[in-house]
Amino acid sequence: MAGSRRWLRLPGKLVWNSESKFMKAVTKVIGKKEKIDASELSLEEKLLGIDRVTKVVKGGRHLRFRALVVVGDGQGHVGFGLAKASAVPEAVRKAGAMARKGLIEVPIKDGTIPHEILAKFGASKILLKPAAPGTGLIVSNTARAVLELAGIKDALGKSLGGPSKINLAKATMLALANLRKSKEAEIQPSLTDVSAGEAQEENIDETE
Repeated sequence: MAGSRRWLRLPGKLVWNSESKFMKAVTKVIGKKEKIDASELSLEEKLLGIDRVTKVVKGGRHLRFRALVVVGDGQGHVGFGLAKASAVPEAVRKAGAMARKGLIEVPIKDGTIPHEILAKFGASKILLKPAAPGTGLIVSNTARAVLELAGIKDALGKSLGGPSKINLAKATMLALANLRKSKEAEIQPSLTDVSAGEAQEENIDETE
């Protein structure tokens, strides 16, 4: 039935069917991830944001700073860190150290991701899809920073749900951590390829 497909066939093009529920969002890392030694990599660090946070204690309010940092080498390794401290430089240093400890390896195929994926963290969701060479990164600023440091040059994305920068960055990391390598993606093709095949079958039926 047409309502059960992720893509709707219109004259000359395929259009995304927003009512489809075929794709399920990943909420945790599937499988075991190997620990990566950051000392062997040439990492670049990017500060995504600094926020002031207060905690009410018996003597009054305790002011601290929260830093959000992403690190990566641009060759398939990226990490994310979030830390608090009484001073901004200390918060940035701690967040950078956490990001280096949490590095993940991202499979990249021809400058883009091997298949599309939907990830959810908290109230935020992000949908990432492969793109043709030269497309660039058409995603939100937070997701773009993570993808750039991972070494991804072309990708399409859409942020869904809550606008929290922290949740969105964690959802993007979750999506990248669950990407399959190109050989695995060929064995288990993405839903986009399946939908395109269904559209071709419709054309064959019409000609018959």
